[in-house]
Parts: sequence; C-alpha cells; structure tokens
Amino acid sequence: MGHGFALFAGTTPEIIRASAREAEGLGYSSFWVNHPGSTDGLAALALAAEARRIELGIGVIPLHTRGPDSIVQGVRENALPLDRLLLGVGSPNPNSLGRVREGIAALRSQLATRLIVAALGPKMCRLAGEIADGVLFNWLTPEHARRSAEWVRAGATAAGRQPPKLFAYVRLALGARACDKLGEEGGRYARIPAYAAHFERMGVKPEETAIAAQSPGAIAPALGKWQGAVDEVVLRAITGTDTVEENVALLRAAKPA
Repeated sequence: MGHGFALFAGTTPEIIRASAREAEGLGYSSFWVNHPGSTDGLAALALAAEARRIELGIGVIPLHTRGPDSIVQGVRENALPLDRLLLGVGSPNPNSLGRVREGIAALRSQLATRLIVAALGPKMCRLAGEIADGVLFNWLTPEHARRSAEWVRAGATAAGRQPPKLFAYVRLALGARACDKLGEEGGRYARIPAYAAHFERMGVKPEETAIAAQSPGAIAPALGKWQGAVDEVVLRAITGTDTVEENVALLRAAKPA
C-alpha cells in the first residue's frame, strides 16, 4: 500500500516546500494539496514540484467552479510535471455525473496526465471506474472503502477496462490540540449535505473515519486497518498550530515502513 501526504493549499509556501521535501526523503509515494475556493491549488502544488521524484496530487478541483479550460491553463502556467501529476477533479449535484464525464473527456483531450475523480456515492464510484485513471475517496472507513472499491470495479468491468488506482484521504492528527481541530473539521463536513448523506450511509461520525493519535506509536496500528482496502492512503495532515516542525514531525511519525 502506498503512502501519500496532503496539506491544506492555503498553508504557507515554507510548509509546503519543507513537507514535500521531507515526504520525498522519507519514501512517501505522493504529495497532495486541495483546491479551496480561497486558494489556487495548482499554484500551491507547484511549490511542491521542487521535490523531483514524488508524485504530485491535487484533491480535488471542483468542476462547477473551475472548468476544464481554466484547469489546463493553470497546469501549464504553473509548469506542473505531467508525468508526476495526479490531477483530481469532482463535482457536487445537480448534474455531477454529467459534469464529471464531460470534464474528464475535455481534460484528457488536452493533457497527457493521470486524471483522478473524487467519489463518494455508488454512482460516482461506478463512473470513476469507467473513465478515470484513479479514484479519490474521502472521509470513509476502511470497510466502506472496500465496498466503494467494488462499485469502482463494477464500472470498470462494464466499460471493459482495468480498474483505476484507489486513493483514500485519511485525516491524521497527533496530540490533543490537533485532535480537537480534527473534530472541528469533521463537524464542518457533516454540515455539507453530500457528506451528511455519506456519513449516514456508513453509519459513522466523521472522526471515526480518521486517525486521532495521542502518541506516534498509535499511528501504525491504525494505518494497518487500511491494508488491502485501497492502493494508497493519503494522510491529510491536521496539526495543532500548523508549523513546519509539526508537519515534519507528523510525516516522520507516519512514515512508510
């Protein structure tokens, strides 16, 4: 199972650069940022491209606010390396399935890179299996990841293609203050209708999908539960005060075996 590491795109350039270098040196397979409305995730990801070998992911660009042509322009303007890029896109309802299908087709016609689809429910998972190079799950348990993987594989089988690679964003907090922030973030997501339905479908609270560790030694056993569920776990960092030192410590505590 691969290990990725993910940061909020709005964190400081210093933290992104230092974390990407550290992740590459520790043997992580990928480094990700998100694409919040307040920050250009493609520009943030370009800061991490100074690390020369690690794969670079963006999870994910919402197609209802940024269309394919703008995404292509952003990838090119920021000189993101296409051979290492994991370009994630997604869309909320209404018309999420149609928007993602059309968006992937448009991006594939212009960029020779791997395209990742964010998927929560069964319909989007099947579509991702049909058209994407990778699928990004979010806020889910290992058990539900296995179920979601079945939906993805069903879509791939129906399309007569190999299943895409399976990634899962897993929030990781270390220490009391970071765990408190994890609870706050989970609460925010639980107020989003699509995620509220997602948590209800699984029958869990948001924090039950995350790793809330009080000590570094608690991280490896929690990650062990993900073995066989997905191809790569992407650890989304939640820290107490968001410093370089905290993020580097988190990277080291969760480093691949």
